[in-house]
Amino acid sequence: MNKKQRLELTWIGKDIRPKLEPRILLEDPERCYHAAHQVSENDIFDNRLIFGDNLLALKALESEFAGKVKCIFIDPPYNTGSAFEHYDDGVEHSIWLGLMRDRLEIIRRLLSEDGSLWITIDDNEAHYLKVMCDEIFGRSNFVANVIWQKKYSPQNNAVWLSDSHDHILVFAKNKNIWRPYPLPRSQEMNDRYKNLDNDVRGHWKASDFTISLTGGQRGAQFAKTGFSANIYEITTPSGRKLMPTNGRCWAASYERFQELLADNRIWFGESGNNVPALKRFLSEVQEGSVAKTIWLRTEVSDNQDAKKEVMMFNSKEVFSTPKPEKLIQRILELSTKPDDLILDSFAGSGTTGAVAQKMGRRWIMIELGEHCHTHIIPRLKKVIDGEDQGGISKAFNWKGGGGFRYYQLAPSLLEKDKWDNWVINKNYNAAMLAEALCKIEGFTYAPSDTFYWQHGYSTESDFIYVTTQNFSHEQLSKLADEVGQERTLLVLCTAFRGQTDIFPNLTVKKIPKQILSRCEWGHDDYSLKIENLPKAPPKFGQLSLFDMDTYDK
Repeated sequence: MNKKQRLELTWIGKDIRPKLEPRILLEDPERCYHAAHQVSENDIFDNRLIFGDNLLALKALESEFAGKVKCIFIDPPYNTGSAFEHYDDGVEHSIWLGLMRDRLEIIRRLLSEDGSLWITIDDNEAHYLKVMCDEIFGRSNFVANVIWQKKYSPQNNAVWLSDSHDHILVFAKNKNIWRPYPLPRSQEMNDRYKNLDNDVRGHWKASDFTISLTGGQRGAQFAKTGFSANIYEITTPSGRKLMPTNGRCWAASYERFQELLADNRIWFGESGNNVPALKRFLSEVQEGSVAKTIWLRTEVSDNQDAKKEVMMFNSKEVFSTPKPEKLIQRILELSTKPDDLILDSFAGSGTTGAVAQKMGRRWIMIELGEHCHTHIIPRLKKVIDGEDQGGISKAFNWKGGGGFRYYQLAPSLLEKDKWDNWVINKNYNAAMLAEALCKIEGFTYAPSDTFYWQHGYSTESDFIYVTTQNFSHEQLSKLADEVGQERTLLVLCTAFRGQTDIFPNLTVKKIPKQILSRCEWGHDDYSLKIENLPKAPPKFGQLSLFDMDTYDK
């Protein structure tokens, strides 16, 4: 028995982890789309839309984008038991947690050190998901549980309480260095500032000039001595003499108060008879405001607004669970700046990419469902062409521009032949084979124009060569001479003859034997579709406390 116990969430199959194949991505030029001309110097063309299983796609991105993504937003299926047309929801509790865990572990590796993760989820899984994220990201990196008002009207047929909100769980990769950006100041906020005394410094707002005497160092000193330097008599311009109310003191010492008074920063009201207030000038406040953890529909829109937005792109098959553009705008304003990289691995109707495009952020979206083609691509084309003037377009004066590249996951590198042996997939050409094996072996794919045997590198002097050639001893000897003693080379080939350990600068391995045990080959779908999940229910004795209530129902 392990003596070092720890607090953790357990579920059936938690220790089972897939051995993911790091697939390569194949670009399809016919589905890529770019604006006909440059709209502005800030146009971004190199965004990526990936069609395929999102777990395999996340793994495919890891070698290139680990530590580079500033913000990841995901809106996963909520595991509510509702049957959405575009998602097979209602996955059994433990399997849902396992599927999410596998994705979140890669997501954490993709985030930059100053990056953040934002997850929309409802009450069914929010609290389990939060505990699991604590385990993956570290409890100290939990930022907030934002409450988003997703509905305006109550659901009159609700049996218990009508749910009006969803959760947005926010985690930082490293909370010690991550800070949210302030929200842009609204005109409504600025309108609260007036210039009642025609101060040359401009508009200002009166704020309380008293503070509490309880708590903190000041409170402790007052409790011990009964004295505070911030308790003194103030005489108003009208002659009224004032002391702070019980339990409070003035916000500054008498000496500092005199300085503020001389600088015309104390306001006694137009009559000069009011309790003193401190003038805070609009020109001196920070450029933005601090975000709260309750987001009302009047600020970031709701489900009804989201439905209206997506109907503009496909009114016949309206996407069931879209998120409003203002909601994504709020998240990107808090977590990114222009040109930062955004990732959404549950792209849905493509809201994240549409908003990121309009806000000048780079983006990657992943989607497996056919609505990638029926909803996302038509939407993005209208955004790029400037025809989409809904959502946040007018707020950002969006005129179109930029574009995206479309990718599909390559098929599995290995397939079974008619004798049930694993062989190289016949759909792989030489370049695809070299790129795939570079990714599997941890090399950067970078074919050399000078040396035929340099398909990739791991360091400045360590390279990889991939070929279906059958090497003789003489050929290996010649290759070793070309590589030279200053460099090392991993050679992956179908066969070789003779001893290879006599060449200190070469490491020769056979394929596919070299990689057979590395991955789960031929597994193309790790999605949350019911038909891909285990059919047999778990034995009762295997249930954890967290699953008993689910299984019992």
